[in-house]
Amino acid sequence: MSGRARLALCAWAATLMAACALLPLVEPVTWIVQVAFLLGVQTVVGAMTRRVPLARPLTLAAQTAVTLMMLTLIFARGQALFGLIPGPGAFLHFGDLLQQGGDDIARYAIPAPLESEGIKLMVFGGVLIIGLAVDTLAVTFRSAAPAGLPLLALYSVAAGLSDGGGDWLWFLVAAGGYLLLLLAEGRDRLSQWGRVFGGAARTPGIDTGPVAPVRTGRRIGALALGIALVVPLGLPSMSGGLLDATGAGVGAGNGNGGTISAVNPLLSLRDSLNVDEDRQVLSLQTGSSTDISNLYLRIVSLDDFDGRTWKPSKRSITAVPNEFPTPIGLGADVNRTKVETTVSAANWYAQDYLPMPYPPSGVKISGNWRYEPQGMALVGDHGQNTRGLTYQVTSLDVQPTAAQLASAPAAPPAIEREYTELPDSLPAVVGRTAREVTADAKNPYEQAVDLQDYFAVTGGFEYDTQVEVGDGPNAIANFLRDKRGFCVHFSFAMAAMARSLGIPARVAVGFAPGTPQADGSVSVGLKDAHAWPELYFEGVGWTRFEPTPTRGTVPSYTVPDATGNANPDIPRPSAGSSTAPSASASASESCSPQLRKLEACDSASPAAVAGGGGGGPWWAVQGSWWYLKLLFWVLFGLAVLLVPLSPMLWRLRTRAARLGGHGRSEADAAAHTLAVWQELTDTAWDFGIPPDDSQTPRKAAARIVRLGHLETTAAASVHRVADAVEQVLYAPQPRLTAGLAQDVHQVIGGLRGSVGRATRVRALIAPRSTARVVWAASEWWAGVRARVAAARATQRRPSGHQCSKKPHPHAPARAVGCLL
Repeated sequence: MSGRARLALCAWAATLMAACALLPLVEPVTWIVQVAFLLGVQTVVGAMTRRVPLARPLTLAAQTAVTLMMLTLIFARGQALFGLIPGPGAFLHFGDLLQQGGDDIARYAIPAPLESEGIKLMVFGGVLIIGLAVDTLAVTFRSAAPAGLPLLALYSVAAGLSDGGGDWLWFLVAAGGYLLLLLAEGRDRLSQWGRVFGGAARTPGIDTGPVAPVRTGRRIGALALGIALVVPLGLPSMSGGLLDATGAGVGAGNGNGGTISAVNPLLSLRDSLNVDEDRQVLSLQTGSSTDISNLYLRIVSLDDFDGRTWKPSKRSITAVPNEFPTPIGLGADVNRTKVETTVSAANWYAQDYLPMPYPPSGVKISGNWRYEPQGMALVGDHGQNTRGLTYQVTSLDVQPTAAQLASAPAAPPAIEREYTELPDSLPAVVGRTAREVTADAKNPYEQAVDLQDYFAVTGGFEYDTQVEVGDGPNAIANFLRDKRGFCVHFSFAMAAMARSLGIPARVAVGFAPGTPQADGSVSVGLKDAHAWPELYFEGVGWTRFEPTPTRGTVPSYTVPDATGNANPDIPRPSAGSSTAPSASASASESCSPQLRKLEACDSASPAAVAGGGGGGPWWAVQGSWWYLKLLFWVLFGLAVLLVPLSPMLWRLRTRAARLGGHGRSEADAAAHTLAVWQELTDTAWDFGIPPDDSQTPRKAAARIVRLGHLETTAAASVHRVADAVEQVLYAPQPRLTAGLAQDVHQVIGGLRGSVGRATRVRALIAPRSTARVVWAASEWWAGVRARVAAARATQRRPSGHQCSKKPHPHAPARAVGCLL
């Protein structure tokens, strides 16, 4: 293996070893095998282009093009030409996937599922970009030391996102890859100095001088790596840093301040929502007289709407107070009762946010917890979660009347400004539908009730767990059109429509009321996972609504009495409706990771936003046009095979043309002789004997025989072809020789027998003489430029024989032509 090939292999290995730091962040870990293959293709393309050789920028361009086509084939087939060549549509799709990946990173727990196409593109694309940078620096520009910067960047990103654990192991693996790359470069550089740096053989008892530099370099590298790993263990630890300047925050705080960013509201349910059976998540104990129909367990509120989805805003967090303040906006004249609830979490349920009835007024819990005042939520600190915990929550059962809600004054400007914000990308149909539905309403309360009734009763919406789900800017518009979806998206749609009417709104995520048990407890299962909108009314505060049919409990303050308004009565679901499995509750391929986080795909919960459909790309046609799809993939497969085999095919075609019939005329016979000689020298070049155009045919033949270690028969064939060429070039009346093609075949057999298997395969698959194609293209381009320059100067091109120009050093055909 040559030094550069060894360096390319080590660059591939170093990138892959640094990418191992991402293994704890994404699952399943089998993605590393796919990335290794893609990196291998990228490395092989670089090695082939450097072998031609191409200029360094062209090598980088070739690797970039192949990398982009691989990413297009995996992520944007439907938006690319033939599923491989990216266009504007493919780049726009990449942008959408990257935005989706950024949103998913903010929601998912570690490890995040690779089912998210956005996260998958970030992982695959990031590693391939780092690999391209490492290969370019270390191999193309032969400078391995700077290649450590992209490797460090890859490891640093992974280490910054991980939550500790085996970080030292991944650092050791990444550092070992970089050290391997440096050693490979050092070995390649030392080999160019000759044997003096190889170190002399040592005789026992005799000091022969210093140790070889390669061996010394290994010892120095191992020592430096050991120091880097061991020394930090003896240094005092430091809290804070660039990412935690306050010394606080979730996972690293001391309870004295800090912030919490947009975090997945159902971290622990990410996997558990996908099980088939309704596993118990929480067990509740309340007073015997407590009405559990309103006992919703709230985890977190989603108040940031970017046009694609809802997520929590960045909020400040503090120490948990002994007694919670009065909920924002709740007036003294609103009826309320205190509820004492004891909550026991399952041993497998590890949720960072604490499920509590809303609004809480006090919590008794052990462990490290922080308080987020805006949403009145508790979040775990230093890795704290709910696994196996039992805690007591004192909450308020707020019981406003319809009259109090109808007469509520306007919300404070700060709340109205923050919680009515809508992105410009929201389709106009959302606001228009909201205005049409609430046309007869006299106040925000009636508007809210009309919206709830529209989704739950009068609008014709259906609960369907099998719909395709979208999270783009048109998701809510598609939901309003198709009227099928899950509970998450019913709440998303109602909250967005309420904001369009000027009503402050957000989405709450948690659990609907559970099922009473024989022992007096209440069982809350996976199928009770739920989302509902909360609208703000001054004097009452954040108020729950239930737009999702057959889920949860319709609030009493939205149900008309006998003397109330004329709105139709809303049927209440049975007590066990929230936990009974649906006939369509089986998980399906259409269930996205976002739904798995917020709604069990096999649950009886209602539907979500139907995503855009489309019939797929044109090349994936079905039905009676199946043969077009088959033809496309056959042609695509042939193209994939022909591209790497094109050098071999070109050489076989060229050989057949050169060794074909020599024609009847004397000129044809002479041209055939020269073509045969050209084929013989190119064949010798393919087997590692480059042509030397400064030599005569006789000396060139002797050189081929000597370097090719040819036996008597093959050597005689070489000299016979050389003699025929000398006859054509120098004899006044050339004596043409027959059987030259057979002589070349004899030489080919002799060369094959004198080399190893690797050289034979290289001569067949990647023949060196294909460099003539590049030279011909270069000469053609130079001619085009010369003609353009001449046309611009409007000067006649001077006549003269081509032999006045200096011939190309590896262009025997032109040299022979000059001799004629």
